[in-house]
Amino acid sequence: MSALKVYLAVEPCDMRKGFNGLTVAAVEHLAQPLACDALFVFVNKRHTRVKLLCFDGTGTWLATKRLEKGTFSWPEPSETGQRKITLQPEALRLLLDGVDMRGAKFRPWYERS
Repeated sequence: MSALKVYLAVEPCDMRKGFNGLTVAAVEHLAQPLACDALFVFVNKRHTRVKLLCFDGTGTWLATKRLEKGTFSWPEPSETGQRKITLQPEALRLLLDGVDMRGAKFRPWYERS
């Protein structure tokens, strides 16, 4: 079994999109195939909603998180024209929990598998 790959769409997405619309966004705009080891993360313009899209081999999952207060701290692209950022699963967890990743770094003792 391969490790989970997390692809974060840098640009905001229309949150009215469902399974089909986000699958098109993942495949065409992020240039990544829908695969069992991939998780795609999309945000709205106001950074108050996030949608997660993944394929488990038998079907597609779509999860949504809406914040009641505040916004998600969404990363900026590091290169001009960059459409996606690849994250470690633990970085996604921090982002979804409200941690601002700008300037944050993992301590040397933080063990990753």
